[in-house]
Amino acid sequence: MKKITIAFAVLILSLGLVSWGVFGHEHINNAAVFTLPKPVQAFFYNHINFITNEATVPDVRKHALSDRAENPRHYIDLENFGSLDSLPKTLEEVNKKYDKKFISDNGILPWYIEEMMTKLTKAFKEKRKAEILFLAADLAHYLGDATMPLHTSTNHDGQMTNQKGIHSLWESRLPELFGEGYNLYTGEAHYIADVDKETWNIIFDTHKLVDGLLLADKTTKESFDKEKIYEKDAEGNVVKNKFKQAVVSKEYCTAFHKNLNGMVEQQMRKAIVNTGNFWYTAWVNAGKPDLSDLDTPELTQRNETLLKKDTELWKKGKVFGVKSESEF
Repeated sequence: MKKITIAFAVLILSLGLVSWGVFGHEHINNAAVFTLPKPVQAFFYNHINFITNEATVPDVRKHALSDRAENPRHYIDLENFGSLDSLPKTLEEVNKKYDKKFISDNGILPWYIEEMMTKLTKAFKEKRKAEILFLAADLAHYLGDATMPLHTSTNHDGQMTNQKGIHSLWESRLPELFGEGYNLYTGEAHYIADVDKETWNIIFDTHKLVDGLLLADKTTKESFDKEKIYEKDAEGNVVKNKFKQAVVSKEYCTAFHKNLNGMVEQQMRKAIVNTGNFWYTAWVNAGKPDLSDLDTPELTQRNETLLKKDTELWKKGKVFGVKSESEF
């Protein structure tokens, strides 16, 4: 299991095309474990390393494995679906209403989140340990994508407003540069009475930020020295990454991050809250099964002290890289 996880991580790092970045998705999954109430938390903490490392696997399926079915699961171009009142309620209805090309072009993110919730609830109910962990990690990834504004818009990379590259800048570069200063304490997870309604609330709430995100980039560029937007080498040439994209300077990132007025941290915190809430709700809807017998009592007992220590760190907003004693 660990060899597979490491192989996936290598693929991700070689691609450099991961939504929310490795930093963002892993921190979201990791912190969400601490939002859970004790009956669920001990089990998740026993496998926090797995849940954290698996955070970016959906992106591996999309990019490295070229899984065509995976790509539309990560976004929804709301503008192309017409009246919001006419949106399909289920993934089955989506597939009946739209052809494969439309779905591939415009995404199915909210419907796929709901489908994943159904699967996770069933896995909890039947107490299938491996499925619970795999599905929980995947679900967290899609919930993370749902809090990234450009994952809800046709202008997903600023290509329609002459801001190409804004996507990875916002969700990967900024968290990597400034994320260590974020406060990831969000409080305890809560039960969601209506999963469908909450899923769409997340999508609509995120979509409202698209214009502000793009405007912040535009206004930052207008007031910024054009010669300092991109990194330059000793000879004054613009530095490019292995994908032949110009590397945005740390100075510009700092100014842009400031003009976003906390948006990246805010959305990361929402992703943590949503993940904890959805995990907890799936467990409750499954009938609150006892998960303690899925691991040995010795393992849970060994991790008890570590869990208490790391929970206190999380309450201070600073916890990541925790290592429980075992994986399954």
